[in-house]
Amino acid sequence: MTKYIHRAAVLSALLLVALLVNAARVQVFEAGTYDGNPANRRGAIARWSQPRGDIVVGGRAVTGSRDTGEQLRHERTYRDGPLYAHITGFASQLYGSTLLEHTEDAVLAGTDPMMSLLPAWNDVTRSRPPGGRVVTTIDPAAQRAAFTGLRNRRGAVAALEPATGRVLALVSTPSYDPGKLSGNGPDAAMAWARLNGDPARPMLNRAIRQTYPPGSTFKVVTAAAALDSGTIRDLDARTGSPDPFTLPGTRTSLSNAADGCENASLRYAFEWSCNTVFAKLGADVGLSRMTSTAGNFGFNDTGLRIPFGVAPSTFDTTMDRAQLALSSIGQYNTRATPLQMAMVTAAVANGGSVMTPHLVDRTTTSIGATLKARSPRTRRLAMTPATAAELRELMTDVVRKGTGANAAIPGATVGGKTGTAQHGVGNSGTPYAWFISWAHADEALEPAVAVAVVVEDANAVRDDISGGGDAAPIARAVMKAVLKSAAADRRR
Repeated sequence: MTKYIHRAAVLSALLLVALLVNAARVQVFEAGTYDGNPANRRGAIARWSQPRGDIVVGGRAVTGSRDTGEQLRHERTYRDGPLYAHITGFASQLYGSTLLEHTEDAVLAGTDPMMSLLPAWNDVTRSRPPGGRVVTTIDPAAQRAAFTGLRNRRGAVAALEPATGRVLALVSTPSYDPGKLSGNGPDAAMAWARLNGDPARPMLNRAIRQTYPPGSTFKVVTAAAALDSGTIRDLDARTGSPDPFTLPGTRTSLSNAADGCENASLRYAFEWSCNTVFAKLGADVGLSRMTSTAGNFGFNDTGLRIPFGVAPSTFDTTMDRAQLALSSIGQYNTRATPLQMAMVTAAVANGGSVMTPHLVDRTTTSIGATLKARSPRTRRLAMTPATAAELRELMTDVVRKGTGANAAIPGATVGGKTGTAQHGVGNSGTPYAWFISWAHADEALEPAVAVAVVVEDANAVRDDISGGGDAAPIARAVMKAVLKSAAADRRR
């Protein structure tokens, strides 16, 4: 009898071991396969079982969660959704997540290993701490000024703190309410279809994902190349530029909208945006030096993230001299995002250094303990400090007595550059209105803000469209908001 009991015990032990081995196989080694199976809803249920952490702007959460009482229990909500949509992105139970909701998902969902004392135990038990917080660098007053200034026209604004690369405003219009996509019912599906079918493409982040011909704002880059290379040594010397200018190797003539551009100095040509002078300068500087300078400013950089990816701005590296001349005035196939042009003007304001732009100041736990903080990083040197000083002088002249007068702010030094970019077949499209600028309060130690504005569908007669008329007032409003915030900080 004892023998049979012993055999039964051994068999039971073997069965128990087999059960444990199979459980370990399922729970540990094949967990990923089961988690990824579309038929398995446990992951989605767990994901939405607790509130997500918040994205914070100016000390105030602009996101939240609503308890629906359904299987996917907590639905994402947004405060001032359209204002911050192209920063937060959306977190949808049907369509996934984008922008900060996507790149910072581990912190917001509470799955980041840094948020747990025993992350391995959490993996086994499938438990997680409360979602953390993502604290942005956005200045809420600057963000609202940019959004209000665009007034739902197609366009974008990017604003940076020159010395640190902090993103102070990032606006794309028209916008949308990300809360409409949060749930999993028919309303979310209809909103998704409507937004994707809208020809104005409200979900497109024009500030970082759309590239435009930068037009005359690119003349800042061309001027930097000409000064750094020694092609221009005196801002007030005659440049020997004809008007009109025949593109090298062609019979095509380039003319100007302004008078007095023939043989104009760099100072005059910059103030009044003489195409002929800058096209000749680009051809004289040469492809190698122009390509190098554009690259130093950030063109052709495919790895920029803020933390979500930014479309690369491009400057062709294989052009003939005629194409180079056109590219040097921001035409041909030169393309730039508004963020890239904000980086260009920020480099001028910051003595030639391009700081890495960043949107997240720090991430924290739900109770405020810092997980990761971002410090300023120099990405590259765009030009010498001496050249940057000369460009600040030129940009200041544009606002004081040139085409950028609409950006002037009492009590501050403002530098700017206007741009009107042609596009479409035979340049038939409504020109894009550009303005890039920086502002330095008289009592401050350094410039507080650099801004780039592009307006796609400016409401003006074609001949009247200009960055100075359509985009400069928006830039001015953003700069004033940042200067006011900076002044308040200094008084504290």
